[in-house]
Amino acid sequence: MSLRAPVTVVLSQFEDIIGLGLRVLIDGDPGLELVAHNVPHSELAAVLLRHAPRVAVLNFGSLVSATDLRALRRSCPDTRLLVLANHPGPNECRQLLSFGADACLAKHTEARDVLHAIHLASRGLQVLPAMDGGGEERAPAPGPDLLTPREADVLTLLQRGRSNAEIALELSVGIETVRTHARRVYRKLGVRTRRELRSASGRT
Repeated sequence: MSLRAPVTVVLSQFEDIIGLGLRVLIDGDPGLELVAHNVPHSELAAVLLRHAPRVAVLNFGSLVSATDLRALRRSCPDTRLLVLANHPGPNECRQLLSFGADACLAKHTEARDVLHAIHLASRGLQVLPAMDGGGEERAPAPGPDLLTPREADVLTLLQRGRSNAEIALELSVGIETVRTHARRVYRKLGVRTRRELRSASGRT
C-alpha cells in the first residue's frame, strides 16, 4: 500500500500569534508539510515559484490589491490559494474567488476547519466560510479595496497600453464606461495616471 505524499504548504506573513498558530497547526498534521512560513508579500511570488507548494495560505490584509491574486494564479497555476481575512463577507469571498483564490476563510475559523480547508483546496475544491446564522452585520475585512471583475479586465488592458477606445472595442462597452472603470481602478490602486499605473505594475 503506497503512502500519499504530504501536501506542501507555504504561509505568507501574518500577525505573530496567528502565524505561530498556523505553523503549529500545520506541523501537527502528518498529511501536511510546511516548506516556508512568514513570507513577506514582496517575496511571495518568488517563494512560490521556488518551492511550488500545493497550497499557499495568504493574509488578506497584506495584499496590495486584488490583482495580486491574479498575478499569483498566473505565475503559479498549480498552487492553490487559501486566503484568510478577519471577517470576510459573502461578496468579498465571491470576488476573491473570481480573482483566483481557491478558498476564503475567516481568521477566527476553528483549527480543524482550517486544516480541512487546506486539504480540500489542495484537491482543487473551493471553500467558503460558514456565514453567521444571526444575520449580524460585520465590519468590512481590512485589506485592499477589491476590483470588480470588469475593473480587473480594464486594468489588464490599461497595463498593456491600450487606449480607452481600444478597450471599449475589446470589451464591447462605451468609452464613458471605460473611463468610469479606469477612474475606479486608479482610486482603488492609489494611482492618478496611466504612467503611475505602469510604474506600480512594474514593481510586482
